[in-house]
Amino acid sequence: MMKTYFKITIVALLFFSHSIEAQTVQKKITRVEQMPNVPAHLEIIDYKKLALDFDKTVFDFNAKGKYWPLVWKDNSRKNYPQEVVGLYTAMADVRQGTNNKGMFHEALATMGATLGASLVGIDKRNQQKLNYVGMTKNYFNSETSWDIMMNNTCPEVALLGGGYGRDWWYDVYPNLLFYAIYDKYPNEPGLEKMARKIANKFYEADVVLNGNYDYSYFDYAKMKPMKNTICAQPDAAAGHAWVLYCAYKKFGDPKYLKGAKSALTALESQKINPTYELLMPFGAYLSAKMNAEEGTHYDTDKMLGWTFDGTAVCREGWGVLVGNWNGFDISGIVGSTVDHGGYGFLMNTYDMAWPLVPMVRYNQSYASAIGKWMLNAANASRFFYPKYMPDEHETIPQLAEAGKGVIAYEGMIKKSNYDKYSYVPAPVAQGDGPLWVPGKNPEESQLSVYGSAHVGIFGSIIKTTDVDGILQLNLLATDFFHDKAYPSFLYYNPYTADKTVSIKIEKGKKVNLYNTVSGTFVAKNVSASAKIKIKPLNSAVIVIVPANGKITYSGSKMLVNGVVVDYNFQLKN
Repeated sequence: MMKTYFKITIVALLFFSHSIEAQTVQKKITRVEQMPNVPAHLEIIDYKKLALDFDKTVFDFNAKGKYWPLVWKDNSRKNYPQEVVGLYTAMADVRQGTNNKGMFHEALATMGATLGASLVGIDKRNQQKLNYVGMTKNYFNSETSWDIMMNNTCPEVALLGGGYGRDWWYDVYPNLLFYAIYDKYPNEPGLEKMARKIANKFYEADVVLNGNYDYSYFDYAKMKPMKNTICAQPDAAAGHAWVLYCAYKKFGDPKYLKGAKSALTALESQKINPTYELLMPFGAYLSAKMNAEEGTHYDTDKMLGWTFDGTAVCREGWGVLVGNWNGFDISGIVGSTVDHGGYGFLMNTYDMAWPLVPMVRYNQSYASAIGKWMLNAANASRFFYPKYMPDEHETIPQLAEAGKGVIAYEGMIKKSNYDKYSYVPAPVAQGDGPLWVPGKNPEESQLSVYGSAHVGIFGSIIKTTDVDGILQLNLLATDFFHDKAYPSFLYYNPYTADKTVSIKIEKGKKVNLYNTVSGTFVAKNVSASAKIKIKPLNSAVIVIVPANGKITYSGSKMLVNGVVVDYNFQLKN
């Protein structure tokens, strides 16, 4: 059974149960429809606690163990005159630590860990007198004149692995991580200047590309699109668009809005599924957000289909996995749907929640689909961790203690791509680390530090409720650079019977609860908690608004005290 981590509270002032009739027609995502309503052996682990434990354990320079500590000092001072801290990509990766002059560390790991910790409430500006937020500035590649965040600090170590200046998503994604960190730390010196330069580069690149993103990467120094042996990645347009729209929300420059629209239009115009790695869900999110805020008409259904369906051509089969492997429901994890029967990855699964959960704020017609996917993903993701995966389904159970309980396997595969582990029954928890440096990286490098570093995304979004199987998903946690908003949560009922869920309210406040799915207030003048009834296989998107607030309308928007509560009020039947 799933563990519940907080107690039911009693309504202090006003309590009533309200049956929620879904008035917003819920759209279906084909791949999600194939997932179980309630996964077998359901258990939702405490991802927030796991994120806190990860940070405490991994950023310990005095950690003891065969391959510890996992952090080291890099004094090469690339791009910015300061010492930085490197973080291993995988346990015991021989390319890292003091090897290669200490310069080989990846933004996907260090920025991911910085963001993940920040999302669960850790201030990474002053941790043991180290400023990990300020250290992100060394990934801003000024010395190469690219003037964007990149996965490494310099070209000298770029060919060691991890992508740099040749594989587009690797060059774009660190900028999304950076912007998210910048949103959490808007007053950190130097970040605003870099954020503006990144946005300018992305805008100028979009002008050069002129609607055609059919390239392997873009040279941001020469401002020239490039092709190589890596297949084209048109979904880089989603990354450009997301960063540019964030810049527009932050700085108000209309050219950034123009660039965001141009890039998203380029993405939408693709004839085949252009999904490559992690960027497509940001396009889906942004299409819903811009439709709600800017009155555009992007095809969110199309982009969600590309995200989930496993119909990608270049990155064959990339999408969201569905299946029950020997009694284990693995549905919801993200990766290749075809590689050795399916190969899902922890980081990809964590990171897809970042854009898709807050998307529901802007288009509540996807509430049930996203709620169902997240229930499956949250359940299956525990199996990446040795503690929760039975030994007989792991490649190295006898070595897994090396991760100290906070480092997961990189992936989960139906049939191992290692001949020597072909006997392990599905699902197989494993990682690619030994394949990166054959004969040198130890077996423990199957444990993924960089993937585990992103656990704070789940940790900031997911809470259990007093009903097993119904999650409270925080819609604001990863909705970076959003307009002023009230606390907003998604609840999905995966059962075939009505369920009543308790919603806790911050003490000392008197609030009303509005459900954007039904377009109605479901509780009023609440001061401690309320209970809402959710129909079978249905959802509620609850916005906690001030009691007695002034309700106004603007186009399709319903506002309370001038803050948008429902972006699609007039779209109700």
